[in-house]
Amino acid sequence: MDRLAGKIALVTGAASGIGLACAAAMARQGARVFLADIDDAAGAAAADAIAGASYLSIDVRDEGAWQHAVSAVRDDAGRLDILVNNAGIGIGGPIEALTLDDWRRQQAVNLDGAFLGIKHALPLIRAGGGGSIVNIASVTGIRGSGTFVSYAASKGGLIALSRAVALQCARARDRVRVNCVAPGIIDTPIFARLEGVSGSAADAAASAERLVPLGHAGTPDDIAQAVVYLASEEARYVTGTELVVDGGLLIG
Repeated sequence: MDRLAGKIALVTGAASGIGLACAAAMARQGARVFLADIDDAAGAAAADAIAGASYLSIDVRDEGAWQHAVSAVRDDAGRLDILVNNAGIGIGGPIEALTLDDWRRQQAVNLDGAFLGIKHALPLIRAGGGGSIVNIASVTGIRGSGTFVSYAASKGGLIALSRAVALQCARARDRVRVNCVAPGIIDTPIFARLEGVSGSAADAAASAERLVPLGHAGTPDDIAQAVVYLASEEARYVTGTELVVDGGLLIG
C-alpha cells in the first residue's frame, strides 16, 4: 500500500463522489492529500475521515482561490506531486434551450477550473522535480452527447487541454505527466444535481442498464483506481492520453 508513499496530492471536487474516492484511494497508497471543494461542511468532514488529510475551500472558477490554495499547500507541505482536477457540473437539455449563462457556467467549472489549476499548480509540481496531473474528463468528450451538449464540449476541451499541456511539459523535460481519465456512467451524487434533464437520463442505474455493455454503472472507486495508476510511477511512461473507464460504452 505504498504506491504513492511520500507524495503530496491535491484533489478538487473532493467532498463526495469521484473526488472523495480519489482522495481516499491515494491516502491508502501513502499520499498526503489535500481535499478541495466549494462545499465546506462536507469537504471538512471528508478530510477528517482520511488519515493525514487537510481541507481547502476553493471555487475552481476563481483564480485568486487557486492562488491561495496552491500557496497553502506550499506553506504546509513544501511541495506538490499530484493534481487531480475533478470538480465539475452537468447541464443538459437541447442546445436551443441552453442559455448563454448556463453555457458559460458549464465551461467555467469544468474547463476554466482545470486550466486555472494547471496554471497555478504546475510551477510547484515542477519545483519538486516533477509529478502527475490527472484531469477527470468523460467519454462524452470523446463521442459527444445529444443530451449533454455543453457538458460534452467542456470535457472535449479538457481532453484537448490535457494533450497540449502534456506535450508542453514533455518538451520542457520537466518530468510532469498530464493525462485524463474518461469515465462512463458512474453512480455518484452528481446525478442528483444534473440540470436540464429528468427521468432515466438523470438515473445512473437506469442509464447504465440501457446503454452500458457490462450492464451496470461504475463506482467512484473504479475511477479512483485509474487515477492512482496514472499518479504512480507505474505510469511513468504514460502522458497525453485518456484512460477510458466506461464498461464498454464507447464500443457498445
